[in-house]
Amino acid sequence: MRLVIARCQVDYVGRLTAHLPLATRLILVKADGSVSVHADDRAYKPLNWMSPPCTLSVTEPDPEAVERLGITQVWQVRSKDGDTLHISIADVLHDSAHELGVDPGLQKDGVEENLQALLAEHPGTLGDGLKLIQREYLTPIGPVDLLLREGTGYVAVEVKRRGEIDGVEQLTRYLELMNRDPQLTPVRGIFAAQQIKPQARTLATDRGIECRLIDYDALRGLDNADERLF
Repeated sequence: MRLVIARCQVDYVGRLTAHLPLATRLILVKADGSVSVHADDRAYKPLNWMSPPCTLSVTEPDPEAVERLGITQVWQVRSKDGDTLHISIADVLHDSAHELGVDPGLQKDGVEENLQALLAEHPGTLGDGLKLIQREYLTPIGPVDLLLREGTGYVAVEVKRRGEIDGVEQLTRYLELMNRDPQLTPVRGIFAAQQIKPQARTLATDRGIECRLIDYDALRGLDNADERLF
């Protein structure tokens, strides 16, 4: 990645036109060929940019731009469609290149898979006496996130980060099929989520499904008593 901080003006010419007057800005040239121009605000959105594939060439400015604005070089970034980003640079305050390597990608914490794993490890947080039988218990229409044992019966748990009506409908279908199995019935349902919308809670209650709000941070802080020495 190349980082350039410079006083520049920017003109975009293509399906639309846009002009940024002379000011100090950050220019990013990434390994994929993209070029973006940023101000010292806005968390992520550039003022103007050219997405790859595109080509970058540097040309001499015309004499009028030199005399009037002090322009020393002009970057022409052209897309395959012919749109052009003209970056007219007056003063370069910083110019450096950095090799970032291959990015491993975003790893999200607190997604449904994490919640499911933690609840499987600590099923008692969903109710006293509950014990894990299986994660991803397979039914004819898909896997139930958790199958728990409760005395002489079973509990099917659907885990969501945000609980909505679709999740309640999904668990309802699982329960209907599971209760037809003489080796499982009776099976009740728990709808577990970090947030549960009022409409989803109303529907779940109407169908005899228990709703459980999950505090992910508190759940993550639990230890496993079976792994303690004392």
